[in-house]
Parts: sequence; C-alpha cells; structure tokens
Amino acid sequence: MIIYEQMQQELLRLKETGNLRSLPHITHCGSEVIVKEQRMVNLSSNDYLGLAGREELREEFLKTLTTDTFQPTSSSSRLLTGNYTVYEKLEQQMADCFGTEAALIFNSGYHANMGILPAVCTPQTLILADKLVHASLIDGIRLSTAKCIRYKHNDYKQLNRLLAEQHKDFQQIIIVTESIFSMDGDEADLKELIRLKQEYANVLLYVDEAHAFGVRGNNGLGLAEEENCIDQIDFLIGTFGKALASAGAYIVCKKIVREYLINKMRTLIFTTGLPPITLSWSSFLLERLANFKAERNHLKHISKQLKEALIAKGYNCTSQSNIIPMIIGESQVAVLKAEELQRKGFYALPVRPPTVPEGTSRIRFSLTAALTQEDIKQLLKAI
Repeated sequence: MIIYEQMQQELLRLKETGNLRSLPHITHCGSEVIVKEQRMVNLSSNDYLGLAGREELREEFLKTLTTDTFQPTSSSSRLLTGNYTVYEKLEQQMADCFGTEAALIFNSGYHANMGILPAVCTPQTLILADKLVHASLIDGIRLSTAKCIRYKHNDYKQLNRLLAEQHKDFQQIIIVTESIFSMDGDEADLKELIRLKQEYANVLLYVDEAHAFGVRGNNGLGLAEEENCIDQIDFLIGTFGKALASAGAYIVCKKIVREYLINKMRTLIFTTGLPPITLSWSSFLLERLANFKAERNHLKHISKQLKEALIAKGYNCTSQSNIIPMIIGESQVAVLKAEELQRKGFYALPVRPPTVPEGTSRIRFSLTAALTQEDIKQLLKAI
C-alpha cells in the first residue's frame, strides 16, 4: 500500500539525516544502566533527586501496605468510580504544601498540558507562548480554539510589546512558559513575567514546573517557591514523574479553576485514573520532599562543576539548572559523539530535531543527585 511506502521513505530519510529513533533495551542499576551488555553511568535520567534507586525508601513504603491498600488499578475515570480517597489525600497535601486553595492530579504532564489550555481557552483568547515551550504545551495550544503567538525565547521586551498591542483585542491573554526549560536548562524570569501580567487586567500566567519541582526551592516546590511568587501564578503545573520518582502531574490553583477543569478538561474526564498505589507512593515521597535538601545542594554543586568545565572547554552553555546541554550542531555528529561517550562508559544521548531546532543537535546531560563528583570528573576526561 502507498501509505507503507511513504512510511518507509520517511524512515530512510530520518536515518540518512541522523534523526532515526529506536527504543533501547535497558537495565537499571542505581545510578548506572546496562545497554547492549555495557554498564554505563546514567546521564539521561529525570530522576533528579536520585530517589528512584533508593531501596530504603521503597522498603519503608512497602511496610505501609496491606492487601487492602495495595490497589494496582483505579479501573475507571475519576468521574465514575476511579476517585479513590488517596486522590483527595494527595490533592489536599499538594494544596497545603503550596498554600493554594486547591490542587488537581492528572495522569501525566502531557495530559495536563494537552488538556488545561483547550479547556480554559475560547476563540476570544490569545496565547503568548515562549518559543521553546515543551511539545505537550504546543499540542495543547493546537487543540485549543485560541489564537497563538510565539515570542522569542525569554524575550520579555517582545512579550511586553505584544501585550501592549494585543490586550484590547481579546477577552483574555494567557502567557505560557516553562520555569526551567527542558532542552537548554535555563530559567524563565518569573518575577518579570508577573510584573508584565499585572499591568493588564485580562492577562493570566501559565507556568510548567516539570523540571523544577523537587529540585528548586527551600522545600523543593520549584522555582515559584524559590522566587516566592506561587500565589501570583494562575496555572502552576508540575509533574511527579521526574524528581519525585513517581508518575502523574498536578496543578495547584484556585478552587474555581479546579472545578472548571473537572467539568471541561477532556484528558481528565475521558481517561482511566492513575492506580491508587501510584498516588500512595507520590504521597509518601511528598511527605519527605522538604527533607531532601542535601540532595538538592549536591545536585546544584555538581551541575555547577560540569557547566563551568564545559564553558572552559569552549562550549556555549547558558544552563541555570541540572539540565546541561553540550551543543554539537549537526545531528549525525551529535550521534557519533554520544556513541563515543557511551563507549567510554557514559550513557549520554543525542537530542535532535524536531525536539530542538535544526543545527542545534546536542548531548543533553541530565544530572541527578545519585551522581558523584568523581563521576563528573571522569565525564569531563571522556569529553
């Protein structure tokens, strides 16, 4: 059939340009992985606090379980019979931690970002989104009925100009950004975004803290906590699937926003809820999140160590976090560099278009607190 021929041609094109992907067969061993019978230091994990490999945490959690509390499936949508009490417990925990009126749990960050914007937008909405927001946000914007303009990455002069030009023509404007950007590891200026928002009565702020939750802030609640501006953000989203070593996502918000999403958000309404056991694990770790300060400080230290060393080697690195890109340029060259690092014992992966713009393929080092200073020293020797 023609469609299969088209698929084959596209796969060949991807292979020729160095952009063909495949799923790895991988075995996890703490801060290391085994791929193709080679043991390597894992530099591609989102387990930022290193909690996923902590056996003592899993053992402590298992002691809390009984045959009644071990519930591996919710079996239905939350609006049917899937709204187990642990959902309400975790949402209240989140609201209490953040000091917000309410919280709402989702199956994943992708579900959150694909569902919230279509739910709250109308044809009289304008979305002003940072050029480098995550694919899930881009897809959510596409599914919405809003008009969208993408402003240059962290270019608040352009954003200010767009707000001044557009604010009278729309019922509402939503500024959409990540707090820590997933590919460059740099930060949004949340205080500047809030200042711009407050100049107009019809402007709202949507911030995705996926890569900051757990890692930043005195209690690990993210960059908004660090900047003391949680209450100034209308839609504050994060994920449990990275630093918290679990699964799912959340929004902390006003009660009216929560109620509206329950009634309007299709990715919440029409999906089977998360397994209660997963929510129990998230709740268990959330209770301990504020205590992982040593892990956050260690992660900050080794991230600074790697960034400064890469700059000294001539790489342009603007990261302000534990996500540290080593920009190579061409996809095929990035693939070869990643393969070289893997041969030397470091599981570092290439990031290529369409995930990043053409000509900016890179090795994306995703550091975790499970890594040691010696790991970083050996990595730098390998580079």
